[in-house]
Amino acid sequence: VRESLVVIALLVVLLYMSWQLTLIVLVVLPVSVYTASVFIRRLRRINRDTISMNAELTHVVREGIEGQRVIKLFDGYGREADRFAYVNARLRRFAMRAASADAALSPLSQFFIAVSVAAVIAVALYQANQGALTVGSFAAFMAALGQIFDPVKKLTKIASGMQKMLTSAESVFTLVDSLPEADEGKQELGDQIQGRIEFRNVTHRFEGVETDVLNQVSLVVEPGQTVALVGRSGSGKTTLVNTIPRFVEPLEGEVRIDEHNVRDIKLKSLRRHLSLVSQDVVMFDGTIADNVGYGSLHDASRQEIRDALEAANLLEFVDSLPQGLDTPVGENASQLSGGQRQRLAIARALIKNAPILILDEATSALDNESERQVQASLEQLMAGRTTLVIAHRLSTVQKADLIVVLDSGRIVEQGRHDDLLAQDGLYASLYRMQFREE
Repeated sequence: VRESLVVIALLVVLLYMSWQLTLIVLVVLPVSVYTASVFIRRLRRINRDTISMNAELTHVVREGIEGQRVIKLFDGYGREADRFAYVNARLRRFAMRAASADAALSPLSQFFIAVSVAAVIAVALYQANQGALTVGSFAAFMAALGQIFDPVKKLTKIASGMQKMLTSAESVFTLVDSLPEADEGKQELGDQIQGRIEFRNVTHRFEGVETDVLNQVSLVVEPGQTVALVGRSGSGKTTLVNTIPRFVEPLEGEVRIDEHNVRDIKLKSLRRHLSLVSQDVVMFDGTIADNVGYGSLHDASRQEIRDALEAANLLEFVDSLPQGLDTPVGENASQLSGGQRQRLAIARALIKNAPILILDEATSALDNESERQVQASLEQLMAGRTTLVIAHRLSTVQKADLIVVLDSGRIVEQGRHDDLLAQDGLYASLYRMQFREE
């Protein structure tokens, strides 16, 4: 701001001294500004590419560190080195372009300053020969003109620096400017709900995909009932349950909880009554107590955390650790085994004590012993709750009150385990296939 005001003030002084000489400066100035703006736009574009390549290089390095076992086993050192060299070369090329464009701004500014000074001197000499300009007036004008060059240089440097900062901030601005999650609901669910879920003619299609992932799905889950959703990969199981917390908004139809359309319920109120345990367990880099207590709607006491861990069959293991509840779990619970992470997620869901539970392939990645332990914990968690279970291993859903078989986004069969086997349909075919594999 200061430099801009100085330039404006000096231009006023120059106009007062000699509008003819000042006019020469003002003719050269727009050309200088236009040329500088071209370089600045180019600099911003190159900076954007440089930041993108920097992020890609970081991604390559991170994959190389996290995938060390695979790289060693498959002798991928050469491939990873080539990939790093390729991305690094592109980054260096963009960085050199950015440095060149940035370095060209200052000489460019100096060039136009020299042109304007030369033009002013030439015209001043002509006016002096004509007796229209005195030596004193010329000296005063040149002194004032000399004062304007320094702030102009500073403004050029500021413009260059601003382009770098704006380019770096673009991704942040994109996030800030993104629309918040739609929450047009007005209703509040009470503290106690029955937990009845109803899907009414739910249809959904993902953007860019021609076929429906869900096609006119209608299903009622009664309070306290355990309903298993099974089917081939891509049949729409996860998409269907994701319509309950409104992670997915169906294109047609509606989802209701206790006769309330989930669209009419405030998101915070809706999700307060839901718990999720999935195959991909997300844990935070904190202590065991921090991660279990994360599921609490209030500040859980250490005794409540211990009770949740005991119900999840994990308390004995936690007590055997030197720091107990205060043991750091590492990034995404890397210090724990797969079964321990799953039981930690179950403890987190237990402490939330939500009436509706979603289990999304909660045991599919575990060995038989870990699955047995986790399944026992899940039975504790499911007791008295409306539960939707997505399962790949059909042996884990035989006790479900209702098994719903989906295929290509439609419900093709539903019933109890023995009834579906007797029907000898898709469920029986999938069950026999798994039985032979096992």
